[in-house]
Amino acid sequence: MGYRAAVSAPAPAPPEATPGQGRRARAWRDNPWWIPPFLGSVPAGIEPRLMQVFALVALGLFFEQYDFSLLSAALKHIADDLHFPNVGRYLAFERFGGFLAFGLLPLADRFGRRIVFLAAMVGMSVGTLATAFSQTPSQFIGIQLLTRASLLTCSSIGVVMLIEEFPAEHRGWGLGMLGALANIGNGLGAALFAFVDHLPFGWRSLYAVGVVPALLLPHFRRTLQETGRFRQLQAQRGAASRSFGSSLRSLGTLARTYPWRAFCVGQAGLLASLGAISVFQFASYFVQTQHGWEPWRYSTMLLTAGGVGIIGNVVAGRLGDRFGRRLIGCGAYVIYCLASVAFYHGPGWSLAPCFALIVFTISAGDVVVRAFSTELFPTSQRGASQAWMQSVQTIGAMAGLWIVGNDLAGNLAGIVSWLSIGVAAAGIFLLLLPETRQRELETLSQEA
Repeated sequence: MGYRAAVSAPAPAPPEATPGQGRRARAWRDNPWWIPPFLGSVPAGIEPRLMQVFALVALGLFFEQYDFSLLSAALKHIADDLHFPNVGRYLAFERFGGFLAFGLLPLADRFGRRIVFLAAMVGMSVGTLATAFSQTPSQFIGIQLLTRASLLTCSSIGVVMLIEEFPAEHRGWGLGMLGALANIGNGLGAALFAFVDHLPFGWRSLYAVGVVPALLLPHFRRTLQETGRFRQLQAQRGAASRSFGSSLRSLGTLARTYPWRAFCVGQAGLLASLGAISVFQFASYFVQTQHGWEPWRYSTMLLTAGGVGIIGNVVAGRLGDRFGRRLIGCGAYVIYCLASVAFYHGPGWSLAPCFALIVFTISAGDVVVRAFSTELFPTSQRGASQAWMQSVQTIGAMAGLWIVGNDLAGNLAGIVSWLSIGVAAAGIFLLLLPETRQRELETLSQEA
């Protein structure tokens, strides 16, 4: 009797969840395991097939950011071990990999996104591993030059694949989340760098981790499919779009059909790259030489402040989908300039908060630039548009490294602060572009 009564008695109603608790619960329930709940939930209406593509692209870009983070965090250790005569000039030469990517990216308009992405992923993995065996500055820079070409090709084609596959109302979210997940690779690099003085081969052990993507190639080949928009383009154009010269023609067609868009996107990429590389590449060097930090303190700042900052990717993606990309991108770049000046001129206690704001705002602005450099051009020219973007960003990065690297022992804080103003100027060029928020790609441009 007692048992029946207990079973039939209505269970007490659970306490009503607050809106914040409800959002967190949905994030835990709806998100794949590899998306942390603090980055928010996956928007409704995104098919599981799209999330599978998203996961594979995010994994490739995760290791891309891991490789990038090593060169910044371990710069002092690498320079001391290999006896770099001039760090800035050597790093500027390493950036020539961006010009190699300029020649590789248009191939995606000929052979397809999938095959170029997979080839670039293998190239970046093997190159990262080979870097660990460098014995001279020339060997290190030569290997890194080829590796960078693969890294940039992999990340750029990954963005194109996401843009072409995701629904218009959620493209900003997809790009933002992709950037956030990729930046976790920076966190992995920072976490491992904290033990660089205790690893058996020092900084070389950090680069050996880069072999992982190559080991995952069989899984990528089985599961990654070509984008639907590119398959449709191939069906419409037939053999003409598969000819050898089609990849080169896409560059010329881009310049003829959308010169103003290409100019504004290029200027935004150039100026943002000039200011961003100056601030980030020498942050570890600055805190160790000017503030006397040990490696573990820089790693702690990168993990904590940088961890907060990567949310800027998702925030910019969601706000861009809602309020427009131009306003969000311009505002983020202006705030980045102010935070950079405060980082290099403020007291020691302000380093971590300023660094968090730097990562947050540059991540937000870069989401907008990536979106514009892809959304504003037709399917047959998106590989070419990424090649154009990589070339101007390479010029900006090389210029920044050259300018700052030639005076590391001088007024480092002053030079970096002046160069960071270029990022604010990049935001002005974003305001001159057409708004792409929640618009189908076919309404933004026409095939030539």
